[in-house]
Parts: sequence; structure tokens; C-alpha cells
Amino acid sequence: MAPRKRSETQKTEIVLRSKNKRSRSPRELEPEAKKHCVKGSGSSRGCDSGCLWAGLGSLQVPPPCRSIVRALHQYKLGRAAWPSLQQGLQQSFLHSLDSYRIFQKAAPFDRRATSLAWHPTHPSTVAVGSKGGDIMLWNFGIKDKPTFIKGIGAGGSITGLKFNPLNTNQFFASSMEGTTRLQDFKGNILRVFTSSDTCNVWFCSLDVSGSSRMVVTGDNVGNVVLLHMDGKELWNLRMHKKKVTHVALNPCCDWFLATASVDQTVKIWDLRQVRGKASFLYSLPHRHPVNAACFSPDGARLLTTDQKSEIRVYSASQWDCPLGLIPHPHRHFQHLTPIKAAWHPRYNLIVVGRYPDPNFKSCSPYELRTIDVFDGNSGKMMCQLYDPESSGISSLNEFNPMGDTLASAMGYHILIWSQEETGTQK
Repeated sequence: MAPRKRSETQKTEIVLRSKNKRSRSPRELEPEAKKHCVKGSGSSRGCDSGCLWAGLGSLQVPPPCRSIVRALHQYKLGRAAWPSLQQGLQQSFLHSLDSYRIFQKAAPFDRRATSLAWHPTHPSTVAVGSKGGDIMLWNFGIKDKPTFIKGIGAGGSITGLKFNPLNTNQFFASSMEGTTRLQDFKGNILRVFTSSDTCNVWFCSLDVSGSSRMVVTGDNVGNVVLLHMDGKELWNLRMHKKKVTHVALNPCCDWFLATASVDQTVKIWDLRQVRGKASFLYSLPHRHPVNAACFSPDGARLLTTDQKSEIRVYSASQWDCPLGLIPHPHRHFQHLTPIKAAWHPRYNLIVVGRYPDPNFKSCSPYELRTIDVFDGNSGKMMCQLYDPESSGISSLNEFNPMGDTLASAMGYHILIWSQEETGTQK
């Protein structure tokens, strides 16, 4: 059944939350809410509250310095190592997350949000796509009305969204409409890179490299297409047996490609050596279909999210063996935008929305639909964000390039999280 459309007067709603209206933490709201703690290492198959971090048992991480100023001074004098300084900075950021609140909210679509992308140079501007093909460019730092591009409605779902790194007034989009295209925010289509010309094939994922001028996109039958930004197709190969849910180019080595699929695999490719479906460098089997595979900002790690209860971290030192497994409830549901974990752009942190599952071993009564932040080194839960007035499932959560503001897609709503003091000044 198609979702009921709301009237035009209900389409866009932006709320600015006052400084003194604080939202309580999940533990304050629900005493029985599950407490996340990891005690030592152990197999993820036997315990849902822990993580397996193979190869890290002997790694000694120095305790973070309580004072960031002191840590910087010690590093400048050569008395502290870079990892220690990084740990101190990360701890300071984690402490600041305690004061993060939703200070703006928008509900511009008549169907759920399906993709979002931060502007690469403007930290208060985000683009969001919907299941109906609508796209909104929202600069929440000003009171001007957001730019809105109307989609085709049913069948037009925006599955991938990326700003053009060569011209940020343009963006790339893949969609269920059956195209991967470049267009501007006036609604003009500048170039169509791929077109299926059939309603049975559509495009589910997208990534772009500005330095190599490449566009890569995957479709619902397992094909991956590599193109030059001038529109020339370099190759079109069936790399998976089923739908390609995510494609990601390594930010440091853009000839390095990761593809995720509902065929329960993630594959890593060298674009310079692709000859066919068997020419992958590594195939990473999963126990369930995979929603996403994304490289860390430094390109040294790969984060995967399956469609049930597992987040994995792989390392460049051994791509074919997971460095860590994080049990986490985020099961797949047909009418829910697939949940995808994402990296923080500055720190070794992972952010992901929680979809409580009564069949999950460590599930507790009245478990909240929080946004969870994990340490990328230890796999430990570090923080949970929750607002009782916005208690839905946050499928997509991404920090802006500066790392100080979080955008969440929760059903019809786009939520902007920031420090309470900072948010009220914007």
C-alpha cells in the first residue's frame, strides 16, 4: 500500500530547540535500559555483549591525558606519542557527546528519507533524498527556505547521493528510476551516466572520485559499472550474484573498490586489474546479506553492516579476516531504510542506529531506539544519543566533515544533532 501523502502545509517543518530544554539520557528515561559494557575479549558467536578483536590482545594503548592542552604540550615537547594525543582528543570529543541534542528538525518529504550526503566544504549544509525521488538541499545554519527538487513519486527512490567534488553546486544520484545521473540543484539533469531502460533493473549505490574523475554504480541484479566523468563507460561487469547494495572507493587509493551485496559477500577490487567477476582481490563472506561497506577516512579500515545483527571491521593488514565483530541489533525491514554504520571523519569512532530486536541475546525490556557510538579500536559502546520526542529508528547517521554535527534520517524526518551550546548559536 502506498503511503498516505500529507498536505503541502505539512511538508516542511523546521524546529529550533531552546537552550534550556534538555533531553534526558536513555538511562534517565528508562532505568531498565540495557547497559553496554565489554569485559575482555571473546567470541562474538557466544556473547552478544562483547566483541572479538583478533590480533589486538597485546596492543597497549596509553591512557588518555585528561587535559587536551597538557597533551598537546607534551606532544610538542616530544614526551607523548601521537596515539596518546589522538586518544586524548577522542576522549574529549566523546565527553562532548553527552551534551548533544537535536536542535533542528525537518520533515520535507511525503515518503521516508533514503539517502543523505554532507556538503564537502560547508559544514551546515546537507543534501537528503527520499523514496519518492525528492531531493532537499538544506543549509540549517540560516533561516532561508531549503532548496527542494520534486521527484517522480512511487518508483523514484534516491539510493545514492554524492556532491560533485569538482563542482559542489552539482550532485550525482542513483535511483530506482533506473538511472545514475549528474544534476544541479535547480533540477537540471546535466548528464545521464547509466540508464536501464527497463523497470526490472535499477541502480542501488554510487560513489565518485574527483582525483581520478571516476563514477562507479551498482544495480539490483549484481552489475557494477565504472565510468569516466565525461560519460565514457570503462566497463560493466556482473560482480555479484544479487543486488549490489553499496559501492565505495578508498579515499586514499581510489583504484581500490569495495562492493557489498545481498549475496552475503563484500568484495574488494583493484580497478586497474578488473577482468571479470573472478578478478577480485578478496571476498569477505558474511552470515547475512550486507547493507554497506565503507572505508575509514584514512583508507586503512573497512566497516561493514549486515542486515541483522553484526558490524564488522576489517584492516588493511589482513583484508580477508575481520579485525573485530560488533554484535548490534539493526535487522532488515521492508518498509525501513536499511541501517548503515558510518565512520566519524576525525576519530576512530563508529556511529549506527539501533533497532531493538527481542531475539537479540542481550536485548532488555523497554530497550530504546538509540544512536550508538562505538570505539573503532576496542569495539566498546562509548555513547548513546536519544531524544524522547524523536524516538523512531535512525537508519542513516553521518557526521559532517568537521565532525562536530550529526545528521540522522529517521523515517520522514531529518534530525540535526549538535552540542546544545553550539546549536543554539547557529
